[in-house]
Amino acid sequence: MDDYIEALLGELRWRRSRGELSRVDSLYIGGGTPSVIPPRQIARVISEISLSSGAEVTIECNPESTTSEGLMIYRDSGVNRISLGLQSFSKEVLRSLGRDHEPTAILRAVDSIGEAGIEDYSVDLIYGAAAETISTLEESIMKVLALSPAPSHVSAYALTVEKSTPLARDGSRHPNEDYQADAYQVIDAMLARAGMEWYEISNWSMPGHHSRHNWNYWMQGEYIGAGCSAHSHLDSRRSWNIFNISRYLSAIVGGGDPIAGSEELMPQEKRLEALELLLRTCVGVPTQAIRGFEEIEPLCFDSGGTTTLTLKGRLLANQVALRLDPSLVGTDELEKYQSLDPVEAKNVRASQQSAVTP
Repeated sequence: MDDYIEALLGELRWRRSRGELSRVDSLYIGGGTPSVIPPRQIARVISEISLSSGAEVTIECNPESTTSEGLMIYRDSGVNRISLGLQSFSKEVLRSLGRDHEPTAILRAVDSIGEAGIEDYSVDLIYGAAAETISTLEESIMKVLALSPAPSHVSAYALTVEKSTPLARDGSRHPNEDYQADAYQVIDAMLARAGMEWYEISNWSMPGHHSRHNWNYWMQGEYIGAGCSAHSHLDSRRSWNIFNISRYLSAIVGGGDPIAGSEELMPQEKRLEALELLLRTCVGVPTQAIRGFEEIEPLCFDSGGTTTLTLKGRLLANQVALRLDPSLVGTDELEKYQSLDPVEAKNVRASQQSAVTP
């Protein structure tokens, strides 16, 4: 672990020497279970990055490895947001997911977050496990909403089957798509009643508490990924680091760079990707960019030139995405959409809707 941290610090210094870390507006420490790394090592990583004033600094934590002492070290290092991998409050569901924490560990972790004075935190839920029912799901969400301090953000992800995993080999644990559709609607309704607004298909937050770091991804912004297999996006070019950890360590120790490859996004390709990402969010897309809009109208809502997905549309977003045509919209118009945050997008939609309402 120490060797990896030293290599990560080496990469950050290399990137800073190239002028890539001159102004960092958000930092997300994740990609695994960073809370098992000694907190002071995390603090060393953060200290290598020049954060702008008011930067959002998030670290992923699992309940079983979250401690008050560690959180206080994070806080003193600049962390102001926690992403807690809760997954479920049901013991049966947690076992089905292969998670080894108990629901009581969740409560201890949240207490520790409160004690550390970190006011902004998000919880991750996974729905669709074989042991889950609508009843256990509703109970989990009620317990999430009853947490104190309360989360300002919830991410809910449908369980997916990845090849060559224990889940893939056990057909009895595979999720049911019809159940997952029902579960998504339950999640959306319960979070909405609690005052949370969806801003991306799998994400809800209290107004103004969206994940700024992830929002940058969905708005096709630039970002730098550091560490083994991390990805970056700068100047319309995507790059990715070495995937093998031994080779990654050797490259850094040997004074080389960690980049394994890169690709440039062509203008048409970039516009299509922009539309696909915007469609997933509450910003939406220009209506004229959707071919045959009238044929899929139940899946979409046109507020006067801007189309967003309806609840049913969020469940069938891929069907809508197939109709996106980047040749029907210009880069300048897309950049206007990408400049909005969720609150601004809501205001724009309301203004457009009032303009077309008789």
